[in-house]
Amino acid sequence: MSITKHEAWLLLQEYNKEPFHLLHGRTVACCMRFFAEKLDYAEEADFWEIAGLLHDLDFEQFPQQHCSKAQEIMQQRGLDAALIHAVACHAYGICSDVQPEHEMEKVLFAIDELTGLIGAAALMRPSKSVQDMELKSLKKKFKDKSFAAGCDRETIKKGALMLGWDVEKLLNDTLEAMRFCETALAAPEKA
Repeated sequence: MSITKHEAWLLLQEYNKEPFHLLHGRTVACCMRFFAEKLDYAEEADFWEIAGLLHDLDFEQFPQQHCSKAQEIMQQRGLDAALIHAVACHAYGICSDVQPEHEMEKVLFAIDELTGLIGAAALMRPSKSVQDMELKSLKKKFKDKSFAAGCDRETIKKGALMLGWDVEKLLNDTLEAMRFCETALAAPEKA
């Protein structure tokens, strides 16, 4: 069974109530759509976006069972095995032993933590925006381990390596994705 973006949004809301978690899901989803188009997977953009939206489906209610509970929920709903695999592998080596295989899964793994770091860096700016953030500034925040300490730099580096990119390219491209998404994320999600 496939799932529409609207149905995925409703499913995410069923298991997540905190505005932070909902915004994180929307941020990663929008960035995933951006990367799908940038990397010539436009025909799969909906799938990439839905995987991004649902990647932390279980995190708020089941943090100790993160990834495994999401797989269970998605299997019970009869969702596509490829979607379940993508969601399960976004935390490979952290709380999941499901390894990213497809380029989409590697992008999801790489940008999950990074979107949080970029979002935190934006909040520190006078503009509260990524629009005027320079790569140089982001690189400084990335190197400062005390800044947004919950964003695992090693996972971000591992994600860049999986993709065959250097960290600077990942930082730059994800910053570009978040600039693209900022306006869309400011709008309320359509019911």
